[in-house]
Amino acid sequence: MLETREPGGTPAGDRIRELFLEPALPVGAMTEVLLVNASRAQLVADVIRPALEAGSTVLCDRYVDSTLAYQGYARGVDLETVKRLCEAATGGLYPDLTFLVDVSLATSRGRVASRHGGSDRIDEQGLAFHDRVRDGFAALARLESRIVVLDGERAAEIVLEAAMAAIANFAA
Repeated sequence: MLETREPGGTPAGDRIRELFLEPALPVGAMTEVLLVNASRAQLVADVIRPALEAGSTVLCDRYVDSTLAYQGYARGVDLETVKRLCEAATGGLYPDLTFLVDVSLATSRGRVASRHGGSDRIDEQGLAFHDRVRDGFAALARLESRIVVLDGERAAEIVLEAAMAAIANFAA
């Protein structure tokens, strides 16, 4: 199994990630969409597609749904525009299964505060922004049968068990 993340996962993607998350750098909503999709295009070309072609399973922390939730639903970039840009970046490569680990805003804030390394530009957005992100993910989960919602308020071991059960069910 290959594990990767977005933005990042390649040398170019990691540089884009630094720029994308820099708290002192003001970045517009469309610029966010373009930056994350530039990183994504490189990740798909260099890492994800070759791994899949070699028969590996790929686990990616964030992907197209995150861009739709953050930049589409929360930032207000036209969803069809975001979808077209994501389609171009991925070459039509979408996950078979997506996990949405749902937590309250209070839990999310607590986890961000306890992370080593502090918060980033996205973490520092207000509660209203993060509420729109959560609503966006919920809307996507209602639209996409591949999205499995996991209760992130539960213990990590229970969340993992639920994810493994969903994978077993998918594979069956």
